[in-house]
Amino acid sequence: MDPVRTCIGCRARAPRSSLMRVVLRDSQVVTDVSAVLPGRGAWLHPTLECFHLADRRRAFARALKAVGPVDPSEVENRLNGTVIPHE
Repeated sequence: MDPVRTCIGCRARAPRSSLMRVVLRDSQVVTDVSAVLPGRGAWLHPTLECFHLADRRRAFARALKAVGPVDPSEVENRLNGTVIPHE
């Protein structure tokens, strides 16, 4: 059975396989495609709607326990299809 995680955007619980993991790298929120990068991760539905909810609520910084502002633009670009996967 797939573990259940909570989306930081819509706050709905969903199977881990249907969510995207994000981690913090030097104040930059990046997607963890294979879900193996070290550090604290947060889970997000791979939709622009959930991304915008999380961004508006400042959920990235809170969920990742960031000190200072974070830049989630890489995640937004990936969801828009403007980033070629590098993993």
